[in-house]
Amino acid sequence: VQDAASSPDPVSGGHEGSQQRWKEKICQILGEIQAPLSSLLLRLCYWLLPKLLSRLFLSVQLHRGQLEMVLRAARTPEVPVVFLCSHQSQVDGLLLSFVLLSQGIGLPRVAVGAWTSPRLRSLLQRLGGIFLPSWSELDDGLPGAVLDAYVQEVLRSRQPLVLFLEEPPASLQLTDSARRWLLRVLRALQDGAVPDVLIVPVGIAYDVAP
Repeated sequence: VQDAASSPDPVSGGHEGSQQRWKEKICQILGEIQAPLSSLLLRLCYWLLPKLLSRLFLSVQLHRGQLEMVLRAARTPEVPVVFLCSHQSQVDGLLLSFVLLSQGIGLPRVAVGAWTSPRLRSLLQRLGGIFLPSWSELDDGLPGAVLDAYVQEVLRSRQPLVLFLEEPPASLQLTDSARRWLLRVLRALQDGAVPDVLIVPVGIAYDVAP
């Protein structure tokens, strides 16, 4: 991020003005990616979610043997876990977050598509959702550097990261947003930000998708 912000800003006057302008841009980009978690909203959501799931589904089934493997993987010291998921409906993110949290794995950071309205985006960010910043030069320059640094910090802190590989209903085609998130995980490995990453494939299926 410092390298990307090292060039002088011709709009602002002087070195101090340029630094302040870069800081404002960085905070703006970071604010588009994530927001501080709301403990009140999290408690409310995970109190309401079981009631919602019981209305939508007869049951939610987990493969016990596979879940035990995931729990062992999550306890590996200094190695973050990245869940790569199929995507069947817009409920998937909340459902998977609830399952991981209820099993003691922790609240994941869930990459959300750009389909949301501004109000829903703000709500999902408070619940752990993360978004690609809406900048045209995302793969280069300051936006790309901030996104790289953010993913590295998520992995270093061993927060579970959930990436959906496709848009619902499942299209069996890697989306552009998934490619961008995966590129950041790969760069974190190449740059030595984390020694390794445990990849967990997740399949979500419904008898009838909500």
